[in-house]
Amino acid sequence: MDIVILAVVIAVVVLGALGGLIVGSRRKKPLPPPPPAAPDITAPPAEPHVGEEAETPREEPRRTIEEVDLPAGAGPVVIEEPPAAEAPEIEIPEPTAGRLVRLRARLSRSQNALGQGLLTLLSREHLDEDTWEEVEDTLLTADVGVRPTQELVERLRERVKVLGTRTPAELRGLLREELVTLVGPEMDRTVHTENAAGGPGIVMVVGVNGTGKTTTTGKLARVLVADGNTVVLGAADTFRAAAADQLQTWGERVGAHTVRGPEGGDPASVAFDAVKEGKEMAADAVLIDTAGRLHTKTGLMDELGKVKRVVEKQAPLDEVLLVLDATTGQNGLVQARVFAEVVDITGIVLTKLDGTAKGGIVVAVQRELGVPVKLIGLGEGADDLAPFEAGAFVDALIGE
Repeated sequence: MDIVILAVVIAVVVLGALGGLIVGSRRKKPLPPPPPAAPDITAPPAEPHVGEEAETPREEPRRTIEEVDLPAGAGPVVIEEPPAAEAPEIEIPEPTAGRLVRLRARLSRSQNALGQGLLTLLSREHLDEDTWEEVEDTLLTADVGVRPTQELVERLRERVKVLGTRTPAELRGLLREELVTLVGPEMDRTVHTENAAGGPGIVMVVGVNGTGKTTTTGKLARVLVADGNTVVLGAADTFRAAAADQLQTWGERVGAHTVRGPEGGDPASVAFDAVKEGKEMAADAVLIDTAGRLHTKTGLMDELGKVKRVVEKQAPLDEVLLVLDATTGQNGLVQARVFAEVVDITGIVLTKLDGTAKGGIVVAVQRELGVPVKLIGLGEGADDLAPFEAGAFVDALIGE
């Protein structure tokens, strides 16, 4: 019994000791730290300044709007509008009467090879077969054409044989007469701008790319304005970049109104509107610049025919001028044939007839189409387009 009591006492003592150890270990653990307080936010240092800006700003007295003295007579602020764009100065073109005569010297410088060559050959003491063959070669080289060359040589041989004497003056007169006859002085070379119905004359300008169609249309406007006509320009060349701008610039120089459409638009629509506005404005003439056509492209040529048909719904065409580059020689005749099949050509404009051009193309193209050369271009100047005059042209060929 005593042993049991002793064991119980020992157990109680041991349990008490263990409990004390556990409590002591718990008291020794540190408590978690308290949450940190909100940090103090300090403004960033101010940027350094120099001079007066480095001083500490001072409070200054401020005045109200009523206390501010306004200058005497001060009115409302006027905002000046930018000046309007100045209209281009309208030029007065050179009169067309006798223009080719005034430009004769320029033409003769490039054409003397034909006239002077013929005169030299005809002045030989003996005109044998070799000489006449050289005459034929000279004419053919000048692009006169085979058939016209044969006719001219036959007439010259007959008249020289009958004439007998061949002084320089007689030979020059003889050659001039035959060349004028060959060029065709009886042809009507008037650019018709008078409509039978009383409206404006309608002129359509056609040709291959690069012949100078747009420039010729602008120069023709100057010719008509110089003769006292009012002109409307139709920029129906909607496929070549800046063609409409180029034509409008030509028109602005002489006060001609230009009708244009969007780039790449329908050229027939532009041509139709140009004729319509020309009638409404009671203009004397409407000039329609068409897009350059490759004579070998059937689709493009068909479109040119469409432009012609659409224009004729407004008014009949009075002139269809074909622009040819004189420097292309006989190649220009191929172009002329194709254009004549699509539109009824009524007149020819020969450009670039100065320089190395061959004057005989005038005869060849007239024979090919049966229509007259009405205008010739002799240079890059604005007034270098001249009405064709057979006598003045031949005089330029053979010289004084």
